[in-house]
Amino acid sequence: MGSTMGSSMFDTVLVANRGEIAVRVIRTLRAMGVRSVAVFSDADADARHVREADEAVRIGPAPAAESYLSVERLLEAAARTGAQAVHPGYGFLAENAGFARACEEAGLVFIGPPADAIALMGDKIRAKETVKAAGVPVVPGSSGSGLTDAQLADAAREIGTPVLLKPSAGGGGKGMRLVRDAAVLAEEIAAARREARASFGDHTLLVERWIDRPRHIEIQVLADGHGNVIHLGERECSLQRRHQKIIEEAPSVLLDEATRAAMGEAAVQAARSCGYRGAGTVEFIVPGSDPSSYYFMEMNTRLQVEHPVTELVTGLDLVEWQLRVAAGEPLGLAQDDVRLTGHAVEARLCAETVSIKEGARGFLPSGGTVLRLREPQGDGVRTDSGLSEGSEVGSLYDPMLSKVIAYGPDRETALRRLRAALARTVTLGVQTNAGFLRRLLAHPAVVAGDLDTGLVEREADGLVSTDVPEEVYEAAAAVRLDALRPRGDGWTDPFSVPDGWRTGGEPKPVAFPMRATGLEPVTHSPRGTHAVTDDQVAVTLDGVRHTFDRAGDWLGRDGDAWHVRDHDPVAASLTRSAHAGADSLTAPMPGTVTVVKVAVGDEVAAGQSLLVVEAMKMEHVISAPHAGTVAELDVAPGTTVAMDQVLAVIAPAEGGEEQTA
Repeated sequence: MGSTMGSSMFDTVLVANRGEIAVRVIRTLRAMGVRSVAVFSDADADARHVREADEAVRIGPAPAAESYLSVERLLEAAARTGAQAVHPGYGFLAENAGFARACEEAGLVFIGPPADAIALMGDKIRAKETVKAAGVPVVPGSSGSGLTDAQLADAAREIGTPVLLKPSAGGGGKGMRLVRDAAVLAEEIAAARREARASFGDHTLLVERWIDRPRHIEIQVLADGHGNVIHLGERECSLQRRHQKIIEEAPSVLLDEATRAAMGEAAVQAARSCGYRGAGTVEFIVPGSDPSSYYFMEMNTRLQVEHPVTELVTGLDLVEWQLRVAAGEPLGLAQDDVRLTGHAVEARLCAETVSIKEGARGFLPSGGTVLRLREPQGDGVRTDSGLSEGSEVGSLYDPMLSKVIAYGPDRETALRRLRAALARTVTLGVQTNAGFLRRLLAHPAVVAGDLDTGLVEREADGLVSTDVPEEVYEAAAAVRLDALRPRGDGWTDPFSVPDGWRTGGEPKPVAFPMRATGLEPVTHSPRGTHAVTDDQVAVTLDGVRHTFDRAGDWLGRDGDAWHVRDHDPVAASLTRSAHAGADSLTAPMPGTVTVVKVAVGDEVAAGQSLLVVEAMKMEHVISAPHAGTVAELDVAPGTTVAMDQVLAVIAPAEGGEEQTA
């Protein structure tokens, strides 16, 4: 933990993170009367966490490796500002044992567990062996570290598919691969290693048995430096996509009191087995058909993203307890003092596109400038956010922007409040998943509490918007029509009024060619009644009034947002003609090209993977849409690309029927 300070609270704490978690930690520091120091990269010079801290220090350029991941620069910032302790938040260096040791060597208190505990639990292979020895049940899987690709494949075949490939050094779902077909093991192992190396700097993998239709339940633990360890109940985290949590709640409807107590005791034993101190989370995989058969997955040696739901049902501030424990105070709480009251549910708001129309970007990172922002608070609703109007959301950092959390006396009330809060959430300028989350929370299985980690993937297609409602185009056209109307008092030239009037004939409706992101262009003539202001537009169609938030070319309603731009058919035609007779492959998201598997002139098969684009720690494979030849290749590994930027052009194969992926 670093040098102890008895029971004396710190005067100054450096927050070695950014975004919503930095803002969250600063809020508790302010409430405790502790001075806060923020750090920022060039990309975050005007970020909210920078403005809210008592002091802020620039630590480098935008890339995380040169700023938020630079131990040297963080320690320099702490020394310059007189900080006595460092709070790492989550992500970045929060679970980096080397950083914890460096803080200790610099005379700083690391507000987290001892470096040895981080190292032990950060190595999933050693962690499983350690907790197993302490009597905690673990998931069957490979044994030993440093396995080769062949050894991993052999272990997977011995366990029997489906299996889960997992990075030994990290968490958060990054680098995890579910493999159901042994024939693709080599390709999946290679991809998992790439993601693990990019995310954690370590490509060591392990393989575990996959439990079909499992539930993901985790236990929050608190431990002090005086031998006291307690748990604060569980969180249900089964609603996931690509092994990453998107909805979390406390408590779980699956557990009865006996199972809750047994899992809590197992989590306490896991924490004791590694000499833990501070706030941590022990994660279990639980067969939905048999909650009493639970298996240890891993321990997260940090504060969790979903900690607010535990705070709301226990009435405890976990960041405050992190600080108190780090300052040397005993917990002052016994297990019998912990009471779970009411129910809380959290939704993670991420910058991503969620449309499946027209080739489908699906769930991919998005970016942009926050043009209009409205975040719900009060009446059982809490928003933890790092956003403000004008915030730039790029591809360098994690796509999570904020968290919306609702609390109620029961689960039904909490779900209802969260759905309403997401409907009131506005982040125009950046596509988010708010509308998707709102619909997910209304899904009958979610309402009933019949959850598993595969539910979201199975039901995703029915939860995304597959088309643009007519009223959206009506509202967009109303905005354009309003912009054409004459302003000011006095005489108005009748020829300047956009009413479609023409000599010698009936008025012709004014038509606006427009295009919503990712969809084909449309031409729309307003036909309803409209009311347009600077921040809203209301349209009435067939007697139904629809109200939208607006900012520039963006419209939002009930958590969904549409970017509807003017469409120039002449310019679009010229762009298409530049690639006549060929298909261009474009970037589905802003990011960096990490892998290029082909060269100009190569023949490719339909569906063959050609490129890999990475953004916000997520890989996306670009595949050939049909058989043909690589006619153009405009990128190389390391190239930074914008959304929709042309990456390559595949000329269709000549002769015979075209094979399409």
